Amino acid sequence: MSDSLLLAGFRAKDPQLAAAFVRRFQRSVFGIALNMVGDPGLAEDIAQQAFEHAWRRADSFDGRRGSVRTWLMRIAHNLAVDAVRIRRAVPMNSDELNRLLVTYVSDPERLALAGEGSAQLRRSLAQLPEEQARAVVMAVVHGMTAREIADAEEIPLGTAKSRIRAGMTKLHSLIRPQDNDHY
Repeated sequence: MSDSLLLAGFRAKDPQLAAAFVRRFQRSVFGIALNMVGDPGLAEDIAQQAFEHAWRRADSFDGRRGSVRTWLMRIAHNLAVDAVRIRRAVPMNSDELNRLLVTYVSDPERLALAGEGSAQLRRSLAQLPEEQARAVVMAVVHGMTAREIADAEEIPLGTAKSRIRAGMTKLHSLIRPQDNDHY
């Protein structure tokens, strides 16, 4: 049976054609969701939502704009994107990040307890321009992506990437300047 015929049966709520429609596309829909979210349980939920959405919106399918497969994969993709956005880490409040940054670079007790390498890293971090230090801390310590940093700092993505790269490059040169002579 063609995909269009299965969709028509799905749209008409024919139990056998609806089951055949789901069987035909379930692996692809689940695969795209799993590839995007990385969590099998969440991917199953997204796949179910995709089929529910397709069932409710079957009348909106237009064969002139693409195949049934493409239409259904786009639905699954959009639902997975929404799920990823919801699961993203909440950006840290600027005041909290500033307190954390100050703690990392100026707390005498932490400096005394840390090894020389950690102290050197903190001193070097303190020498960076504030926006580079913030970007490095958000990326390295908090594991935020460049996109998340851009959103949190309300700056363009390219600027976030540049701050991370420049900060990391400068940190490298500050931490081991003597090693640079050997390269």
